[in-house]
Amino acid sequence: MQTNFTNDQLKDKENKSSETIIRKCVHCGMCNATCPTYNILGDELDGPRGRIYLIKDMLENNKPANKKVAKHIDRCLSCYACMTTCPSGVNYMHLIDHGRNHVEKTYKRPFLSRLIRNGLSYTLPNPNIFKILFLISLIFQPIKFILPKFIRNSLDLMPYKLPNKTLKTQKVYPTETKKIARVALLTGCVQRVISPEINESTIRLLNRHGVEVVVLPEINCCGSLNHHLGKSKLAHDSFKKNINLWYEEYLNNGLDAIISNTSGCGTTLKDYGFIFRNDTDLKKKAKKISELTKDVTEYLEESLNLKFKKDDKEYKIAYHSPCSMQHGQKVHSQPINLIKQSGNKVFDIPEGHICCGSAGTYNILQQEIAKNLLKDKVKNIEKIAPDFISTGNIGCMTQISSGTNIPIVHTVEIIDWLTGGPKPYKLKNL
Repeated sequence: MQTNFTNDQLKDKENKSSETIIRKCVHCGMCNATCPTYNILGDELDGPRGRIYLIKDMLENNKPANKKVAKHIDRCLSCYACMTTCPSGVNYMHLIDHGRNHVEKTYKRPFLSRLIRNGLSYTLPNPNIFKILFLISLIFQPIKFILPKFIRNSLDLMPYKLPNKTLKTQKVYPTETKKIARVALLTGCVQRVISPEINESTIRLLNRHGVEVVVLPEINCCGSLNHHLGKSKLAHDSFKKNINLWYEEYLNNGLDAIISNTSGCGTTLKDYGFIFRNDTDLKKKAKKISELTKDVTEYLEESLNLKFKKDDKEYKIAYHSPCSMQHGQKVHSQPINLIKQSGNKVFDIPEGHICCGSAGTYNILQQEIAKNLLKDKVKNIEKIAPDFISTGNIGCMTQISSGTNIPIVHTVEIIDWLTGGPKPYKLKNL
């Protein structure tokens, strides 16, 4: 795609990076074939190619975003299916991030929209604040039928109770056998509150196989939530804190990996190196953190020799591959191969490259599109008629469970259970 940036504009390193990305686009439109929003809405501006034109126009002409541009940029899920499809290697992920930041800086949203987005930005990355929100939601659950549709739909995504923790909170979780490695675990913000069993399964599994786990208490959020809301300053504050803390731990005590068991977080951590590529103080540190980051299933397959035990029953499992994992991190076969080692039957969900509609805060901010995507996802899952669903992202788990009664559990819970850990409580009735 031809660009018309001036030399002065290209002195801005973000513009220079985006110009390089835009020039790779050959207008072929193959991205639209796998774009969920284009397939639902049928509008060129709701596909990657159209959004590239909108971003190009804003950046080249130094134009502030307007209502129309914000609408189409906001509708992007950041599922990155277009990047898997694109034959030209267009890094749409970095371009849409730049576009979102430009929208946030130059467009004043309506008051209610600002209020909601700021509320999500403040609440979700802070576990203690989210717990308060959860308690408030319990008050409104019985009367939600009289509340506005937006609030009703948002309450449907909130849990009715929080699981009890079974592991004591501590900084270092020592191994049960001879130590062979030491890793840091990102426990997440919302995940640690609504599904602590995911982190506990991860820690138990790693400890049993000789891996010491360190959890730095100062780290709450990876920063991706604010990153995708276009709130670059808040996101970068989280990024910098995390990079410095993990790098200090890496230097002082050694880390063989940084483990993420939430695929959206892992995608962002792996991008720290790019985000700070021009920062003289953080460039080296950020690159190392990105290099150390592994999805938990990626680490398990590469670094550990797992011994699976046979359960009394052979299960039929539908594997939902989170967009941020299969498209963002290019991690897809690893979790499937691990579960198959247990002797169970694992099935890819039809049209598994299409997003479930979770996408961070998307199912709150773009509820109608998210519901359409959820409906299609559940329909495809039910074609398989599985005993349960496996996935690697808390957002997908929350979204899909709101549309089906088929149990859904994190892949690491399954692997923990089938290598000697407890059976996930969601599967107790199977």
